[in-house]
Amino acid sequence: QVQLVESGGGLVQAGGSLRLSCVVRGRTVSVYEMGWFRQAPGKEREFVIANTWTGGNTGYADSVKGRFTISRDNAKNTIYLQMNSLKPEDTAVYYCNAVQPGLRIGLWRNWGQGTQVTVSS
Repeated sequence: QVQLVESGGGLVQAGGSLRLSCVVRGRTVSVYEMGWFRQAPGKEREFVIANTWTGGNTGYADSVKGRFTISRDNAKNTIYLQMNSLKPEDTAVYYCNAVQPGLRIGLWRNWGQGTQVTVSS
């Protein structure tokens, strides 16, 4: 059974940066398109950004274009999200998951606990 462990969230001022990490256990990420999702209070979970097993970007939400970057270390089975120029509207719980090919939704049923990102204005 896959286990996803996200970390690195916190409180940051607008314009600041954070780097999130996601360790995947029970699956080998090198064969999956991996992505980040987020859920703000009172909203549905939404797709943020994803990349292929080779590290190439496969897509991102318009709201994070030019500010967020996804990367991975397949040897460590870990996915990263570098977030720069953070805005208050980026405040959410962030999750990682494999991405269904051709879609922007999570592949694995089991989600991690997520990591809270709060951006103050």
